Amino acid sequence: MALPARPAPADARDVRDVRVLSVGTALPGAPVDNLALARRFGQSEQWAEWVDVFVGTRTRHLALDLERGTLTHSLADLATTAAARALAEAGLAAGDVDALVLGTATPDLLMPGTVNIVADRLGLDQVPTFQLQSGCTGAFQAIALGRQLLLTGEHHTVLVIGGDVCSRAFDLAADVSALPPEQLVNAMLFGDGAGAVVLSTAPVPGAPVVRDVFTRLVGLGQAPGQTLAWFGPNDRDAGTPAVSEDYKAIEARVPVLAEEIYRELLERLDWKPDGLDYLLPPQLSGRMTRRISELLGNTSAAEISVVTSTGNNGNGLPFLQLEQLLPQLATGERALAIAVESSKWIKAGFALEGA
Repeated sequence: MALPARPAPADARDVRDVRVLSVGTALPGAPVDNLALARRFGQSEQWAEWVDVFVGTRTRHLALDLERGTLTHSLADLATTAAARALAEAGLAAGDVDALVLGTATPDLLMPGTVNIVADRLGLDQVPTFQLQSGCTGAFQAIALGRQLLLTGEHHTVLVIGGDVCSRAFDLAADVSALPPEQLVNAMLFGDGAGAVVLSTAPVPGAPVVRDVFTRLVGLGQAPGQTLAWFGPNDRDAGTPAVSEDYKAIEARVPVLAEEIYRELLERLDWKPDGLDYLLPPQLSGRMTRRISELLGNTSAAEISVVTSTGNNGNGLPFLQLEQLLPQLATGERALAIAVESSKWIKAGFALEGA
């Protein structure tokens, strides 16, 4: 789509709408069901059925060849594909992008930043790039930063990406039957993927408006609910697990925090529950999503959830939800998205309104 002329920088009296022009996503390979996981880890069909019931996730996409134990996609691969699709959907070229933001918990390298590898592959140069290191709320943080960049009036179009390759932390040689629950759960919950949106202040007809977005740390003095370790040559054999979860704490806290985010967004916007059309709940697992939806049972909003088929691919998930939402969101309709990060307990949410 052709964008109108770039607006002059904003001042205190000049408030612009930030719009979502398009979304693009990327998932690696074919879906991997619970039976395939069970076979790879030497488990029974009953184990696969237990995963389906306990976790509520039927399939996931993995950037990992389960038979060979090798990665098939990097985060940069997935992020570049998602970003290119978002740009194409918006009818834009790389030269139309004024800034690039990436949210992830699993960068390919500590340096160079994955965001800069993606920028190079897209043909971007001479623009600000930002990489935010965060778990499930990283995509929300990236959207918040992208929106703030646009509201300064110094930028016109920002490309925002989120994604993770969680399977990098899988230990295919592990004896699953001997793993403690805080490690076993990771083989069942997670998948890989990436997504991107094009944000702009251009008054493009039909592009929904980002009415609000916030992220907030709420874990003062509390133990992390999830850890993702990084190992160097001096500590890689220390015996520390790559990924660990306090799933009991997550089960207890995430629904409560999700309800708090939901109430706060409604209050900030002066929206009423019965005026909400769509809800994008946290996507930790199918089972957890159902619990949260039941907790928010007083809303008649249609639920947009994908985790049962995609697995929890971290910062890619909100974009997969948006990919389903945007074609449905009509003029005047309202949607809320919620995320909770358990690593050190972060609340996040954003609101869209159809234009």
